[in-house]
Amino acid sequence: MKKVQTNEAPVAIGPYSQGMIVENLFFSSGQIPLTASGDMVTGDVKEQTHQVFKNLKAVLKEAGATLDTVIKATVFIKSMDDFGSINEVYGEYFSTHKPARSCVEVARLPKDALVEIEVIALVN
Repeated sequence: MKKVQTNEAPVAIGPYSQGMIVENLFFSSGQIPLTASGDMVTGDVKEQTHQVFKNLKAVLKEAGATLDTVIKATVFIKSMDDFGSINEVYGEYFSTHKPARSCVEVARLPKDALVEIEVIALVN
C-alpha cells in the first residue's frame, strides 16, 4: 500500500489519507468543497461540486491516475433536490467516460458541505 498526499488538495481533516494505492487501484477519500488552503467554498451546490472535482483531479494526478481511469464514483449529497445540479456538473467531468456510480442522500456532511465525492481508479 502507498499513501497519496498532495498540497494541491486540502489536507485530511482527521486521521485518514487523501487516498491510498493498492497494487494498481487508487482509492480516494471523500472530497468536499474545501480549497487546497482549507477554505470552504460557500457558493451554491454547482460551485461546491466544481471544487470537489478540482480536489479529485489533484489527488488522482498525484496517484498517477486521471478522471478517465476512474472506475467507480460514490456521490454523497445533502439533499436529493440538488441531484440535477450536481449531475449537470458531474457530466461536465465525465462526459464521454462514464464510470459506475452510486449517489446517496445523507443527513449531514463534514463542514456542512452540500456534496462529497470519492472515487476508485486504475493507476497507470
